[in-house]
Amino acid sequence: MSWPINCMYKTIPIKDCRQPMYKRILDHLNTAILLFDHELILTFINTTGEILLADSAHHLVGHSAEELFKSSDCALLANLNQSLAMAEPLVDRALTLNRMTHNVTINFSATPLMVDELVSEILVELQQVDNHLRISKEEQLLSQHNTARLLVRGLAHEIKNPLGGLRGAAQLLDLELHDPDLKEYTQIIIAESDRLQGLMDKMLGPNKLPNKKAINIHEVLERVRQLVQAESSGNIVIKHDYDPSIPDINADKDQLIQAILNIARNAVQAMDGKGHIIFKTRIHRHMSVGRKRYKLAVKCDIIDNGPGIDANMMNQIFYPMITGRAEGTGLGLSIAQALINQHNGLIECNSEPGNTVFSIYLPMETGNE
Repeated sequence: MSWPINCMYKTIPIKDCRQPMYKRILDHLNTAILLFDHELILTFINTTGEILLADSAHHLVGHSAEELFKSSDCALLANLNQSLAMAEPLVDRALTLNRMTHNVTINFSATPLMVDELVSEILVELQQVDNHLRISKEEQLLSQHNTARLLVRGLAHEIKNPLGGLRGAAQLLDLELHDPDLKEYTQIIIAESDRLQGLMDKMLGPNKLPNKKAINIHEVLERVRQLVQAESSGNIVIKHDYDPSIPDINADKDQLIQAILNIARNAVQAMDGKGHIIFKTRIHRHMSVGRKRYKLAVKCDIIDNGPGIDANMMNQIFYPMITGRAEGTGLGLSIAQALINQHNGLIECNSEPGNTVFSIYLPMETGNE
């Protein structure tokens, strides 16, 4: 027996949609596809659905919609029941789907499949919309960061030229002076010129391409942990939550250490040298950075329990010279973002009092346009 399903505006039998070719098509869709029977028991879920629900089809199939969505937005179950009772398609937007680690926002669509004027199955489509918002935010962040970096690099180059002349003139003057008191002034000029030269070099950002080799990300994090622990004199408690199954990645070890160290030091300074930091690693699937999509990426979280970042500064923290501390240079996060960008990755930040999370995404393969 075959039942009709409206696939791309053409009615075909459901049993055909379960053939291997159609399964491959469904598994490559970016929309989660779930099929429930007339008792709202899950009978099929595609790969995107498995990723969205953070579980395998083997564990999910056979469970009722009530079991799958019991902790999510109550509108999900209500919509399914209404579509089943009214035998009519139904669409809803901006619903909350609860997952084990966090909530996601989805758009919902239910389509009843009829046999002899009775609903035999319901086809459900779930599309994660906060992921699209996130991609848009990433593109904006990368664009803003690149624009700011170009402006700062141009400014730094313009300052370095007269700065070199100023230092040279001070050195020549120092050779002509014999009064130690006057020499003290020229030495101050030379020392300040050197300090500004160092600042300009930092503003110019990474000056060499990464020397990528196969490295273990946990070795990088442990090196940073040791450095931060030594600098904090034991007042900072650093814990780790690593995924040991993460394979080696192709990256520049020194550059990753510098990037993560900049973030960790920021956390220590924000907590006034006393608090908790957690280094956490996980595999992140179907990661998009800018306009490139990657199947797998390593996600490294640096989590601290400090006071959090002022909401007014959140959109500016990766800009050069932006800092919330009077003694800060505002270059640490900008340099970290530039170093991670050179690895085709991205740093994101979410912050609230008592929980600030910097997430570093490092793709594990070449992305597809």
